[in-house]
Amino acid sequence: MAKTLYKVTFLNAGKVYELYARHVASGALWGFTEVGELVFDVHEGLVVDPTEERLRDEFGNTRMLHLPMHSIVRIEEVERKGQSAIRDAATGEKVVTPFPLPAKPR
Repeated sequence: MAKTLYKVTFLNAGKVYELYARHVASGALWGFTEVGELVFDVHEGLVVDPTEERLRDEFGNTRMLHLPMHSIVRIEEVERKGQSAIRDAATGEKVVTPFPLPAKPR
């Protein structure tokens, strides 16, 4: 039997983060929700999604997130993992860091 998968949407620094995790519970710290066992896509070779790579860089070594309850937008129990995302809180558009362009010669 597969372990339950959750999609956790929360606010962080003016952006809306969408992560997938296997563990969500009321935290031992009052007012916090524990989110653990984060799930990321593992791609060999080229990076398919720069946002997923950015999230993996930021949260890849995290054992447990302790999120303040007021920052959580929604927690959904899902059947399969979708695309993790970072969105602008005001517009809802994905925040993607574009590949750097070569500088113009001076």
